Amino acid sequence: MSKEPLVADVEEVKRCEATYSRVRDELSKVIVGQDEVIEQVLIAIFSRGHALLEGVPGLAKTLLVSSLARSLQLQFRRIQFTPDLMPSDVTGTEVIQENLESGGREYKFLAGPIFTNLILADEINRTPPKTQAAMLEAMQERQVSAGGKTHALPEPFFVLATQNPLEQEGTYPLPEAQLDRVLLYVKVGYPSGAEEWEIARRFTSGQLSEISPVISSEDILHVQRLVTRVPVSDQVLGYAWALVRATRPGTPEAPDFVNRWVSWGAGPRGVLTLVTCAKARALLYGRFHATTDDVKAVVKPSLRHRVAGNFAAEAAQVSSERLIELLLEAVPADRKYEKPIA
Repeated sequence: MSKEPLVADVEEVKRCEATYSRVRDELSKVIVGQDEVIEQVLIAIFSRGHALLEGVPGLAKTLLVSSLARSLQLQFRRIQFTPDLMPSDVTGTEVIQENLESGGREYKFLAGPIFTNLILADEINRTPPKTQAAMLEAMQERQVSAGGKTHALPEPFFVLATQNPLEQEGTYPLPEAQLDRVLLYVKVGYPSGAEEWEIARRFTSGQLSEISPVISSEDILHVQRLVTRVPVSDQVLGYAWALVRATRPGTPEAPDFVNRWVSWGAGPRGVLTLVTCAKARALLYGRFHATTDDVKAVVKPSLRHRVAGNFAAEAAQVSSERLIELLLEAVPADRKYEKPIA
């Protein structure tokens, strides 16, 4: 391997770290705190995945997504999911139009709001499964099928969905198949006392600044390709592999608490998510290699929607967060991991 590509890669990694710092600086003009949430959302974007943000009303989830779109120079649209929202309201529909040249009539596809770079699916759990299913093809295949034709979505394409944990009456929980297509499940918590003080001071005094663009969509695509080139050692890969294997009850790798409290564990997408997001996080911090600490940093948003507790866990008040904490204690990062023999 020649020296020039290595030097170029090092420079690209430095630019990624600088870009992450600039994006945080821009978002801090309107978003106070939420550093961990911003980091996880950017990891999802640079990993070419989607994210689900859950938090009570008033925590600036919508403001965060719209501000992020401005800083990344992405086309942005927002869909408010409601019980009467139809699939065609999301993906688009075909209409009959008159052809002025031939005088005949023909079908024309009118693209829906999902044809954009960054889509905010606000309160996605408030629409019926039929409309939620319309999102599946777009999220996984990045395309929309209508009238026997396939329409490609623009690149890059991301779905950042929000979910309100309150008022569950009349909501439609996301099916497991759709949840599994969400790369990271991000929990948005309350601000600290000092952060809430600063929020009140800024908004009541009008001290808000305009967000300036930091990178373009082409730059994001370039970072996504760079993530795939970040090397991962067998130790890091083995740690992610062991964590996911340990989530499956009834297997030799499952600890006792998993057999007792887990209904079903993470599938192969769990390993892919842990490794890819660990690589993306390494780039954000200016490193060209992923570590087990990167895996630990992304394990909760990566697995909290891929590990389901059973009735015994619910009775014992053991949440998915607690299950993952027990998992981190049961699977040591310093154990030597090697490729298993087939």
